[in-house]
Amino acid sequence: QVQVSESGGGLVQAGESLRLTCAASVVPGGAFNVKAMGWYRQAPGKQRELVATITNRGVPNYGDAVRCRFSISRDNAANTAVLQMTSLKPDDTATYSCTAKHPSLSDGVMDFWGTGTLVIVSS
Repeated sequence: QVQVSESGGGLVQAGESLRLTCAASVVPGGAFNVKAMGWYRQAPGKQRELVATITNRGVPNYGDAVRCRFSISRDNAANTAVLQMTSLKPDDTATYSCTAKHPSLSDGVMDFWGTGTLVIVSS
């Protein structure tokens, strides 16, 4: 089992920057480390979309809408993933959720999700 939590959301003006932090905690006695982590977002009435993912080896992948503006990094020892967001636009307004993949001997690799943090970008 993995507990995932996000922080750092808020209200900003267009063009400003914001940093989101995701922390994944494996329950005591867990047999494996967290694998890939990532950020997704969903605006009201819209489909959830990829923001960025990063493997446990540090290989990133970005959604087209945020490439070259956002940057994802991670600390494997701390099981954290940081999303650095710059040049924010009103279209970036959404609830941002973090996910972490964790292996299970019985169920294979499972996805664990946080409850999300809200980002609002005003014009």
